[in-house]
Amino acid sequence: MTERLSDTARKTTLQPLLESGWELDDTRDAIKKTFKFSDFVEAFGFMTRAAIWAEKWNHHPEWFNVYNRVEVLLTTHDVKGLSALDVKLARKMDTLLGEL
Repeated sequence: MTERLSDTARKTTLQPLLESGWELDDTRDAIKKTFKFSDFVEAFGFMTRAAIWAEKWNHHPEWFNVYNRVEVLLTTHDVKGLSALDVKLARKMDTLLGEL
């Protein structure tokens, strides 16, 4: 079963994400990031690759896409806050971005 991140886990796992452009959401126990691409096809391609991993891990982002911008918010609804799944998917999204 997935558990909410402990205070210790937050300190060690969230800091590298915050340094790579992720932000804590002001209204929820969540992290968010805006990814920008050269065009719609590149943005949609990123979303497609991320969606494959999200489905594989059964952990789906809240996201919004307009043209070359993808806004992502990660939280685990089952625990009403951040979990290791959010950290894992955020890291994967950063890796996918580096592969473009």
